[in-house]
Amino acid sequence: MNLLLDTHAFLWWCQDHRRMRGSRAAGAIADPSNVVHVSAASAWEIAIKESIGRLVTPEPVESAVARSGFLPLPIDFRHARAAGRLPRHHRDPFDRMLVAQALVENLVLVTHDTRLRRYGAELLRV
Repeated sequence: MNLLLDTHAFLWWCQDHRRMRGSRAAGAIADPSNVVHVSAASAWEIAIKESIGRLVTPEPVESAVARSGFLPLPIDFRHARAAGRLPRHHRDPFDRMLVAQALVENLVLVTHDTRLRRYGAELLRV
């Protein structure tokens, strides 16, 4: 299975958050037969939240991604076009980009946000 972590799912994984422990999503992330991606959109969202004092992380995103064995997923023109064409079910631009990437790349989006189901992407709930 090819997974894309929503920003909060990535942070929860890195922090061994109680919501992640024992979940089906955690099992899928830990399964070595699955490929796990973290989007540049998540790095961007984390950087913004850090700059305004809403988040503190112990290490840079790229270090945490590499340490976890995940793959970085850049944003390309196909993703941007798909995000722009999504219906307005959700206003968060980062979540819209993650949904677009999941749809374009045929990835399962690991998230706690059930509102994203409306886009038709395959979700694995944390």
